[in-house]
Amino acid sequence: MNTRPPESEPLLTPAEVAAMFRVDPKTVTRWAKAGKLSSIRTLGGHRRYRESEVRELLKGMVPEQRRGDDLG
Repeated sequence: MNTRPPESEPLLTPAEVAAMFRVDPKTVTRWAKAGKLSSIRTLGGHRRYRESEVRELLKGMVPEQRRGDDLG
């Protein structure tokens, strides 16, 4: 259970998420647009992803699914 308040939760860039899943950053953006991963927009319009959500998603995947566009 995460006891950290939402406003202080670490946020990841698309490149950081992409490195964790071993995909291209544009793939991460497609996942967000498709609703498979929620994102937060910065004041400059850039996407950021909650680290806890990304880690949960990564933990739930089997190794064969960790490459490519097969999220979900």
